[in-house]
Amino acid sequence: MAKRVLIIGGYGNFGSYIARRLAKEADLQIIIAGRNLDKATKLAEDIGAEAVNLDIHHDLATHLTQIKPDIVIHTSGPFQEQDYHVAKCCINAGCHYIDLADGRNFVANITSLNDAAMKKGVSVISGASSVPCLTSALVDAYKDQFSSIENLDYGITTAQKTNRGLATTAAILGYTGKSFETIINGHPHKVYGWQNLHWRKYKTLGWRLLGNCDIPDLALFTARYPSLKTIRFYAGLEIPLLHIGLWGLSWLVRIGSIKNLSRIAPFMLKASYWFDAFGSADSGFHMVISGQGHNNQPKEICFELTARDGDGPYIPCMPAILLTQKLARGDLNMNGAQPCLGLISKDEYLGALSSLNISWYDNA
Repeated sequence: MAKRVLIIGGYGNFGSYIARRLAKEADLQIIIAGRNLDKATKLAEDIGAEAVNLDIHHDLATHLTQIKPDIVIHTSGPFQEQDYHVAKCCINAGCHYIDLADGRNFVANITSLNDAAMKKGVSVISGASSVPCLTSALVDAYKDQFSSIENLDYGITTAQKTNRGLATTAAILGYTGKSFETIINGHPHKVYGWQNLHWRKYKTLGWRLLGNCDIPDLALFTARYPSLKTIRFYAGLEIPLLHIGLWGLSWLVRIGSIKNLSRIAPFMLKASYWFDAFGSADSGFHMVISGQGHNNQPKEICFELTARDGDGPYIPCMPAILLTQKLARGDLNMNGAQPCLGLISKDEYLGALSSLNISWYDNA
């Protein structure tokens, strides 16, 4: 019998890609869910799926009882402002739960649901996205080449001409100018979102501006990799004018002139399209891992990934696709609640990208 997979936000940027990929699996029945039934129905008819009108804030438990999903994929962010209502409803309904959250506290604290998930015999996985899933998979893949990993410096540079959604825009604006903690030289250090403005030269993309970005890794990696002394993660916009403009706004938030930029997310999203003629559809990711090699000499590995033709936004979708396939096949023997760490290998993740215009290299 086919496993029923409910995708909340299934017609959105991330949800629709996940739905189209999973609809090709003969052993899965996809249900597209969201507040706009017309959009859900249109996609469902296109890919041979079901469609339901569903609002996570209104009687979700009843909907789950009626739909009877085996697996729920929650793609409707931003997660920074959400609680665990959806995950708890899934646990009570006895279905597996996967989300694409990138909210630091949301992902790190998902373990608070571990006992409840264990009792129901279901998997609750948060952060099935680029961070922390891909980033931890890379560190796990390279860590045996080090006697100790001491520094991680990594980041994402986005493409101007790319699919962009209101939830992602609101999430970025939500931490811009706000303080958060990382570790530098072995000590907790306060940094501010979108500050520490600097350039990085990518092998295939050239120079891109970057600034501080808050992600789950900053809360999770010190426990997973105890030898770490410094973790720095950055994000950047392709067009320097836009990046510098957001950097300027971050100072207004930092000094208290503006409380939170997320309220202007609709305007910022609309305004971003005005600059598409000046950008490309190419985005990138880099990770520099450094520490001590087994010969007691300094060692550094650099990994870079380039996504062209607007394929970059699909990278965060891969963990949800792979985990759903594993759960459906019975290959993921995990009950309980945890961040998406150690569940997908580097080779699995990069292999899932092979159908896209994405390339990568390392100096390992």
